[in-house]
This record gives sequence, C-alpha cells and structure tokens, in this order.
Amino acid sequence: MTRLILASGSEIRQQILRNAGIGFDVQMSGVDEDAIKQKWSGGDPADLALQLAEAKAGAVSKGNEGLILAADQILSLEGRLYDKAKSTDEARDRLLMLRGKPHTLHSGLVAVRNGQTIWRHKQDSHLSVREFTDSFLDQYLTSAGDELTKSVGAYAYEGFGAQLFEHVDGDYYAILGLPLLPVLSLLRDEGVIPV
Repeated sequence: MTRLILASGSEIRQQILRNAGIGFDVQMSGVDEDAIKQKWSGGDPADLALQLAEAKAGAVSKGNEGLILAADQILSLEGRLYDKAKSTDEARDRLLMLRGKPHTLHSGLVAVRNGQTIWRHKQDSHLSVREFTDSFLDQYLTSAGDELTKSVGAYAYEGFGAQLFEHVDGDYYAILGLPLLPVLSLLRDEGVIPV
C-alpha cells in the first residue's frame, strides 16, 4: 500500500480520515499562507484554496515518498474573503457578520506524488446563517471555546455550531474541510486503500 501523508494540522480533517478507516501520517508544511493570499490577483476563491493546498502539498512532498494530500478552505461573504478568526472577539464579529446572510465555503484539495501534482479538486458549499439572538450567540461562544478559531466561519458545524444555520446546500464533509468521497476515490486510484 502507498503511504499517505496529510499536509494539515486540522484535527477535523484528521478525524474524518481516521473515521473512514484511513491510515496516514501528518506533516505540517510551514508554508506562509498570508504571502500567497497577498499575491492573489482575484477570481474564483476556490482557485485560491487550490493554490494554498498545492503550496502545502508541494512543500511536504520534498523529501517524502508516498501520496501527499493537502486542503484549504476560503469563506466568501458579499464579495469579501475571510480566514480563520484569530481570537474569540474576532470570531464573535465574524458570526455577527454572517447572521441572517448566505455565504460560501470554497474547498480546494491537491494531491502530490514525487513532487508532481497529480490531482486537484474544488468544491463549493453554500450556507445560510439564521437570525440567531445575541443570547444564543453568547451561549454558543461559551460552549465552542477553541473551536471558534479552527474554522474559517468560526463554527463547528459537526457539533453545536449546526444550530447556527437555517439552510445548507453542500456536502457535509466539504463543509468540515475535507470532501471525503472524492478523496476516497483518489486514495483507491493511488493504491492507498483497497479497491
């Protein structure tokens, strides 16, 4: 079997793979994501997510054999792009900005083998946040804790964060940051898991 390396420190991405019975190693890329974002000239936000994922996978592939998988996610709201919140206060502001509005999560995944990109996948998920009350928000912020700074939307959709939404059009795993079915197909094709 081919060795899989996940070029991501995301706990939820790791959990998705573990729950699907996938064996893998984790290696952080050390890529300066902010530098890539600053050079981005605009266009489809999913292409930026792909560019970030490709940079991470490429960095990890140096000196590593096997299949390197990297992913990234960008949130767009009313024409602006957002990263993960850096603090609880920023997460609160983000959720207030999202309240009562639709937004899009743009996922980009890239696989690299022997320094060559062999697979790219992008997928959009459309989410509508409900008009939650300030008291609900306070309760959510207290409950979510560290989860607030682990996703671009400052929500943990796999848990209590699901209560933030009134409508979702997208794959559950893509919303969490790792569209599982396309990844499983890739892993079968590349000899990481049995056909």
